[in-house]
Amino acid sequence: MRINNFIVCSLLLSVSLPVIAVNNTPVVDADRLLQAEKEPNNWLSYGRSYTNQNFSPLKQINTSTVQRLVPKWIFQTGEKGSFQTQPLVADGVMYATIPGNDVVALNAETGAVLWRYKHKNRREETKGGSANRGAAIAYDKVFEATNDGRLIALDKETGEPVWDTIIAHPSAAELEGLNEKQQQILRENIDSLPAKMAPLVYKDLVVVGVTSAGYGLFYNIFDGVTSEKIPPTDRFLGIRGYVAAFNVNTGKEVWRWYTTKSGDWEGKFAATTPEGDELPRDIPREKELAATLKDRWRIGGSSTWMTPSFDPKLGLIFLGTGNASPNDVSSARPGDNLYANSLVAIDAYTGETRWHYQQVPHDLWGYDVASSSVLFDLPDGDTLIPAIGIAGKTGWFYVHNRNTGELIYRSEPFVPQHNLFKAPTDEGVISSPGSWGGASWSPVSYNPKNGWVYIPGIHKPTRYRLQYGQFEGEDVPYILTEVAKSEPNWGTLTAIDTRKRGQIQWQIKTEQPLIGGVLATGGDLVFMGEGNGMFAAFDSKDGKRLWEFNCGAGVNAPPISYQVGDQQFIAVAAGGNGYFKYPSGDSIIGFGLSK
Repeated sequence: MRINNFIVCSLLLSVSLPVIAVNNTPVVDADRLLQAEKEPNNWLSYGRSYTNQNFSPLKQINTSTVQRLVPKWIFQTGEKGSFQTQPLVADGVMYATIPGNDVVALNAETGAVLWRYKHKNRREETKGGSANRGAAIAYDKVFEATNDGRLIALDKETGEPVWDTIIAHPSAAELEGLNEKQQQILRENIDSLPAKMAPLVYKDLVVVGVTSAGYGLFYNIFDGVTSEKIPPTDRFLGIRGYVAAFNVNTGKEVWRWYTTKSGDWEGKFAATTPEGDELPRDIPREKELAATLKDRWRIGGSSTWMTPSFDPKLGLIFLGTGNASPNDVSSARPGDNLYANSLVAIDAYTGETRWHYQQVPHDLWGYDVASSSVLFDLPDGDTLIPAIGIAGKTGWFYVHNRNTGELIYRSEPFVPQHNLFKAPTDEGVISSPGSWGGASWSPVSYNPKNGWVYIPGIHKPTRYRLQYGQFEGEDVPYILTEVAKSEPNWGTLTAIDTRKRGQIQWQIKTEQPLIGGVLATGGDLVFMGEGNGMFAAFDSKDGKRLWEFNCGAGVNAPPISYQVGDQQFIAVAAGGNGYFKYPSGDSIIGFGLSK
C-alpha cells in the first residue's frame, strides 16, 4: 500500500503547540538500562538496549495490519540539515537531538513539545556538518555529544544544563615532546573535532567519541596551504581519534582510549587481510620508512562514528574505528596503522584494550569500520557462542566470538564487489564497494527470533587515481578519490542468516544507496527509509514491500518503535542527507494504526 500525500502530515504539525511541563517520570537507572530489552514499550538507549539489535518485540503493527499505518503526529524542528537522529522513548516521553545540537522532549503520543534545549556553539566553525545521531538518558539526565566537541548533561524534566564538558582537547601525553608552535597547531585542530554518536551510559560512566580525525588531506590540512605541495613533516600535525568515559554526575573525564596505538602502531606489516585477501603493499619500503617515521601514531586519525555495544557480563564495550590519516598519502603512515579500521574490545571501566580485529591493515580505500556492532548468541551444537557482528564497508558482515575476537565467519557479500583491494593507478581503478562503503554508519537490525540480520547497503563505486605532489624535495604519490560518475549506483536491503554462516536469505534493490538504518519488529516487519522520501515496511521473511509513505524529505535515520497506552508507534526522522544530496527536511514523524 502506498501513501504519498504529504499534505496529510501537514495537518498534524505539532511545532506550533505550546511548551508543556514534563510530569515526573520513573528514573532510568543502571538496572533499567541493563534490563532494557524487557521494556518493549520503551526505547531506552541507542539500538534499544546494550546489544544494539535495533529490534522491537511489539507486534500490534504486523504484516496483517501494516496497511492501516498512518501518521499520527509530526514535529517540525525548524532546522533543516542532515537528520540522522534515533529518538529515545522513556515512559511516554520522546527525547531527540536535531541538526545544530538542539535537544527536544516530546509527548510520545501526540508529538507535543515538552521542552527544547537551544544549543549555542562555542566556536563558529566545526568539522563534519551539523548532524547528530542521538542522545542518552540516565539518572534524570539527557546526555548529548555535540558538533563543537562537548558533552552536555541536561535535566530530564526541564532541559536545563546540569554540566557541560569540553571533550575535544589534547591530553598531556599528546602534547609531550612538541614545541610551542606544534602544541598550538594541535590544540587548534583538536578543538574543532565534533562528536556525533549517541553517548553510551553504563553504571556511573557516559562514553562518547570524536569524528573527523581522519578527514584532513595531507597537503591541505593547514590554513593557507592550497597547492599540491605537501608540507614537510614538521608542519603536518594531524589528529588522533579517541573515545572517552566521563562521570555521569560531574562530567569529569575518567579514561580515554585512542584509536591509534602509541609507539608501535606499525603492527605486523600484514601482506593480506586477516582472511587472506592480498593487499598491494611494498612491505620492505614501508619498513624502511617506518624507521624514520616513528611518531606517526601521533597524527594517525581514525574517527569513532557510532555508539558502541556493551556486554555487562564481560565488562567490555565494542567499537568500530575509522581509517588512518593521512588517508591519501600511504607512504606517510607506514605499517598496519593499529587500531584503525578495526573492531576493538575495550575494558568498559579502565579503557584498556582487550582485543582488536583489523579488517583492512594499511587501508588505501577508506574502508573504515563505521557501522555499529550488534551482540547476539550464536548456536553451536548444544552451546551458545557469545557473538558480535558488524557490517563492513568491504561489503561483508563479520561475526566474531566476543570473548576472544576470533573471527567465526564473514557473510556472503551484501553488495557487488569489484576490484576490491586493488592498488590505485595513474589512470584510475574503479572499485566497489567504494569509499562510501558497502555499509556506512547506518545501524543494522538483528531479529533474535530467527537469527537474521537486516543490512542497509550502498553500491556507489569509487575511482581511485594516483596524483603526485612535492614532499621534502621528492615527488610523492597521493590518492585522489572520486565518485565513478560513469557507474550506476543503488542500494540493497539484505537479510542474512547468522545461524547459517552468513547466507543471504533475500535481498531487494532500491533506486538510491541506503543510508540511515533499519528496524525489525515482532510483527514480522522490517522498516527502512530511502533518500527519495519513502518510508517503507517489508515482510521480514521474504522482503516483500507491504507499505510505504512519502515523508517529503529523505528518510535517512534509524526508525524506532514504542507503545503508549494501548497503541504501538513507529517513529523516524525525515530530513535528508547532505553528502548524498537527498532532499532536506526537518520532521520527526510518529506513525500508528488507524481505527
